[in-house]
Amino acid sequence: MKNIKIYSTPTCVYCKMAKEFFKKHNVAYTEHNVAEDDAAREEMINKTHQLGVPVIDVDGEVFVGFNRSELEKAIGVK
Repeated sequence: MKNIKIYSTPTCVYCKMAKEFFKKHNVAYTEHNVAEDDAAREEMINKTHQLGVPVIDVDGEVFVGFNRSELEKAIGVK
C-alpha cells in the first residue's frame, strides 16, 4: 500500500474532491489541516515552496492541486 498524505484546508473545494476520490477508491491517506497545524504547513511549504492546497504526497511524488488522471496513475486506479 502506498503512503499518501494530503495537505488541505477545511474550505478548499479541490481538497474535498481529492478526499472523495480517495474514499471512492478505498485508498487510505493521512490528512494534514494546514490551516491549523503549523508544522504540517511548514512541511508542505518545504516540499512545494508555495501555499496552494491541496498538496498530495504519494510515496514522495508530490502533486499540487487535484489532478484526477495523474493521481489515478500514481495510485494505480481508474
